[in-house]
Amino acid sequence: MIVSFKDIYKMIGMLIVSLCAVLISAMFLNYYIDLISVENLITAGISKIFYEAQRNTALVVSAVSGGCLLLTTAVLLCFYTGHYIDTHQKQLGILKALGYTRLSVAKNFWVFGLPVFTGTALGYAGAHLLMPKLYEVQNKDGYLPDIPIAFHPGLCVALVFVPAVSFSLLAVLYSFRKLKTSALQLIQEQSSQKIVPAKKDADLPFLQELKKSNVRQKKSLIFFIAFAVFCFAAMTQMSASMDQLASKMMGVMTLSIGLTLAAVTLLIAVTSLVKANRKTIIMMKVFGYSSKECGKAVLSGYRPFAYLGFALGTAYQYVLLKIAVNVIFKDLEGVPDYQFDVPAMLVALALFLISYETLMFAYTKKMERMSVKEIMLD
Repeated sequence: MIVSFKDIYKMIGMLIVSLCAVLISAMFLNYYIDLISVENLITAGISKIFYEAQRNTALVVSAVSGGCLLLTTAVLLCFYTGHYIDTHQKQLGILKALGYTRLSVAKNFWVFGLPVFTGTALGYAGAHLLMPKLYEVQNKDGYLPDIPIAFHPGLCVALVFVPAVSFSLLAVLYSFRKLKTSALQLIQEQSSQKIVPAKKDADLPFLQELKKSNVRQKKSLIFFIAFAVFCFAAMTQMSASMDQLASKMMGVMTLSIGLTLAAVTLLIAVTSLVKANRKTIIMMKVFGYSSKECGKAVLSGYRPFAYLGFALGTAYQYVLLKIAVNVIFKDLEGVPDYQFDVPAMLVALALFLISYETLMFAYTKKMERMSVKEIMLD
């Protein structure tokens, strides 16, 4: 099996997500380790309360943000691995027919961990560039002694090399499971999982049946679309409160990461969805369906999940900030009580609706340029 640069290049989304995960985790875990090293210098009173609040904040941010992003990277890795196998079934089937074992083919998928290594390395390097500013902002009130920035080799190994090796191993194991299909089925491009249409959809009009069938067959994209909007809703609304609760730097960082993750994940999902339905879209156009009708059949089935993602993201950011104020900073004076920010939610909702519908319109227009020649040349 040969994995080309083009195949690795398609995994840019996985690189960006892993970069963001390590960027956040490295900054706050490094700060946590350096912070507890000066614990013996902290006196009782407001300094002790502030110390405990900062320590808990570093752990919560690292665990919640870094953990969720690493989980997303794992889902992306499985998605890319499965997509590669689905689009290269003939080549993989020929290899198995020539006598290559399932393990000998699957072990080549270790290269799918390279984008993770690149992302974690860049994220760790970026974290060290931003650490001086973070340390300064975290102690802007002067309650803590000066905390020197130290390099921790163990943290570097845990955040850069361990994820890279782990995700390479995950790619091998997942591909080994996916390649359980026989050589003949792969050569004939027959899916090992037969999709049975729901009986209750049998009497639906064609476009509605196609829309529901499309969602059932591509359930993994539900996660990506909902997660993209979740990130957008949570991070944009959370960043609006960071100026009062934390700092402008945290607000800008939160907004930047949220917008990046939302854009990358949503583009991956919608692009994959349109490409997977390319033949269906072209044949629908041949039979007289307009690009608008094609767009509704292919794209509109995921719209409810996008709205659900926005609702969950809104609730998540409120609960997280409420816990931070009432639990982590409860003993610290001067921290304002956090209330649900309705104006920020309305602004985020308006931006979401405009951005999401604009993207759907752009991909619908893209369907107009698809021609029969594309499937004749396959």
